[in-house]
Amino acid sequence: MVAVGYTLMCEQTGPKELVAQAVQAEEAGFDYLVISDHYYPWLTSQGHSPYAWAVLGAVAHATSRIRLMTLVTCPIRRYHPAVVAQKAATVGVLSDGRFTLSLGAGENLNEHVVGAWPHVHQRHEMFEEALQIIRPLLDGENLSFAGHHFEVPEAYLWDRPETRIPIAVAASGPHSVRLAAEYGDALVCDNPDAGVVRRYDEIGGAGRPRYGQVALCYGPDTDDCRTTVHEQWRWATLNWSVKSELPGPESFRNATEAVRPADVAQVVPCGPDLDAHVAAVRRYVDAGFTDVALVQVGVESQPMFLDWARDELLPRLREV
Repeated sequence: MVAVGYTLMCEQTGPKELVAQAVQAEEAGFDYLVISDHYYPWLTSQGHSPYAWAVLGAVAHATSRIRLMTLVTCPIRRYHPAVVAQKAATVGVLSDGRFTLSLGAGENLNEHVVGAWPHVHQRHEMFEEALQIIRPLLDGENLSFAGHHFEVPEAYLWDRPETRIPIAVAASGPHSVRLAAEYGDALVCDNPDAGVVRRYDEIGGAGRPRYGQVALCYGPDTDDCRTTVHEQWRWATLNWSVKSELPGPESFRNATEAVRPADVAQVVPCGPDLDAHVAAVRRYVDAGFTDVALVQVGVESQPMFLDWARDELLPRLREV
């Protein structure tokens, strides 16, 4: 049975509202929460981007059962990996061991605020070094590390949860899949790619969780949902190699000027059709994913979506 998550979307919601949504999602019966870790929204129409780790601390205190997870944190530019490890350990303590740290190589949109965005090959090197720092610290080691990109003369985490914090690694190509299998406890992939899952299994990831994420827009009027998705989510039609390089919301607006509402509706199910939303999740399950987090696009519709998920969507997904 697939585990179903709810996405706390920092780019479209303020911090207090995110905590309230987390409580509602737990009450609705979701298995876990993921939170985006951005400095900017993708588009100015989304209008928010609070500090995810402060929100996580509040959510850990406000909830009691539901698992928590970043999706995803970049540990190579805006955050030093030793600091990421400390943050993860603290949230692990606050949540009584409910936290999973999900890591990825990031994008220019959020990381350029502290300096130039490195070339993709350099980013891959930095990301592997970051994993070599974070994993031992979370495991309780007193770490000294000297790499090409990062130095940790000495570091030790004084507050860690009793249970080991799992690390999930975002992957798409052969290099990142190798990192996920070597350093991670789980795989994250943003599309239902059975080939990525198969490769992950072949090189050591068999039996570990595989996390995906599905955007949808539930509502009584399909055309209204399509309008909302076009206004706030049309960036999702871009290839990741493009998305990782664009520097700000204005760039994303310019890059998606030709995208129509019908184009976005091809990748995001819109409206009241329960079967269409279930089918979007099933594509991930059929590709071998064990956990799928849902993103409800649009701020105003979140309470309605959570009620609908509790009564209709989650019971159907338990059958998938």
